[in-house]
Amino acid sequence: MNLSLLPKVSEPVLTSLLLATGFLGALTLLFLVRMVCRWFAVAPSVTVYHSPKGGCADAILRELKQARREVLVQAYSFTSKPIAEALIEVKKRGARVEIVLDQSNEEEPYSQLPLLVGEGLAPLIDAHHAIAHNKVMIVDRRTLITGSFNFTHQAEHENAENLLVIKGHPELIASYRQSFTAHKGHSQPPGKQAGNSSGPR
Repeated sequence: MNLSLLPKVSEPVLTSLLLATGFLGALTLLFLVRMVCRWFAVAPSVTVYHSPKGGCADAILRELKQARREVLVQAYSFTSKPIAEALIEVKKRGARVEIVLDQSNEEEPYSQLPLLVGEGLAPLIDAHHAIAHNKVMIVDRRTLITGSFNFTHQAEHENAENLLVIKGHPELIASYRQSFTAHKGHSQPPGKQAGNSSGPR
């Protein structure tokens, strides 16, 4: 290509063209950044479930199925085998799973504590309080699950309970993560493992 055939461009015009090109490039970059943020951002939402038989357990299982990086769990009573198995699957996918349980799980015959220990999830026991009554899951630092709902068969099928699935509220999730860290800090590995009966609870 013969460059001498190209029209001569004055320096002011060239400067204007370069500025315009840079401006359009910046707008394109801004558009792409916003598009990526929309893909990964979680729109704020709060969904409520009620038991008995109101879909609380299914809602928890759905959120755990989508977990990719981290699940933090605080539980008072934990006898639900489907939820325990879902947490085991989360760990097998390579995500970090941390569990803090009330000390009653060491004596509760239907507790999933032995299963969790056996699968290498290393749950901790919070015996620092009379009752560690929290029922909380934090999924991927984006979804908060909490309410009166214990992670039990009885809570799903017999009790009057409520469950909230909260998304897109980072300040709220940060507060719950801070509380989890505080309770984890004074919790200990299980001192003994109770036998795990296969009967429903």
